[in-house]
Amino acid sequence: MLDIHQGQMFNLNPVGSRILELLESGSTEAEIVETISREFSVSQDMVKNDVREFIGSLKEHKLVAER
Repeated sequence: MLDIHQGQMFNLNPVGSRILELLESGSTEAEIVETISREFSVSQDMVKNDVREFIGSLKEHKLVAER
């Protein structure tokens, strides 16, 4: 992912890419956790913190806006 405003490049793994897709489609954090859990066969408890941290990092770098 390229941030043209800050001139930075960010690499995303398949899970990160999927989270970003879900955010762009308007999914809530809870919906993202459910989808990632199902699609990658990982428990929701394991996914929840990772999704929260990832979204927090995107916000911190101003790559997504808060709703």
